[in-house]
Amino acid sequence: MGDSTVTSLEDREQAAVPDPVTAPGGPGFLRRLRTPRRPRLWFEILLIAVSYWTYSLIRNAVPEQRGEALRNADWIWRMEHHLGIAVEESVNHAVNSVTWLIVGMNYYYATLHFVVTLGVLVWLYRSHPGRYAATRLVLFATTGVALVGYYLYPLAPPRLMNGSTFVDTVTVHQTWGSMASGDLKHMSNQYAAMPSMHIGWSLWCGLTIFALAKVPWVRVLGLMYPAVTLMVIVSTANHFWLDAVGGMLCLAFGFGVARVWYGALPYALPRTPVGMPQLEVAR
Repeated sequence: MGDSTVTSLEDREQAAVPDPVTAPGGPGFLRRLRTPRRPRLWFEILLIAVSYWTYSLIRNAVPEQRGEALRNADWIWRMEHHLGIAVEESVNHAVNSVTWLIVGMNYYYATLHFVVTLGVLVWLYRSHPGRYAATRLVLFATTGVALVGYYLYPLAPPRLMNGSTFVDTVTVHQTWGSMASGDLKHMSNQYAAMPSMHIGWSLWCGLTIFALAKVPWVRVLGLMYPAVTLMVIVSTANHFWLDAVGGMLCLAFGFGVARVWYGALPYALPRTPVGMPQLEVAR
């Protein structure tokens, strides 16, 4: 080996902290805000609950603007035809013909969006406390910019388009796969389809699992999750392909915000915050 030194993964992670985050010469208060710290359980529960309540309140308070939303859906549909990717209707009909599959997708759409996202947040809190706040910031910034999209660009989902033959799979199969269909449709803004946060959140989950999980098959599942979610949102006629692109752009914005604030991408930060004993981290 000569004079080379073998370092552990944890040593490399600690050394990977960029200077802007921990440099002692920076402004004290701002430096403390930008330095990853040990998350506090009570604060995180309160923050997530209040944030989701606020997100739901703002999303559903956006004027539905039905006429504009339908015009925008027509434009998106024409654009996809121009690009040669307007196959959502065929996918919707094909999957809808397999009852057990489309019913499963309806429940997938209604539940995993929240269950998996919360599960990844809990895992980060327990196993990667040094990266938790930055990765959470990505999710919050992604969701925040999506709210701007809902306000500026109301969009009807494919199942509500005029003159189309898209199947509203929740109504047809009488499941509760979407709060924008059936008996719950008055509780949610039906014209907030662009961008798709099913894609924004699932891709956040997938990238986080792929970047930080150690077990190979878990990392593969992480990559599969947003891919399956994309198929689900299209098959259930809740989104266009381009809605998914909007969700990806929002996620890119979220990563940009975290990169600027912490001076590094969340996954490059130390696994444990400064001053927190390694043994306290759940493996």
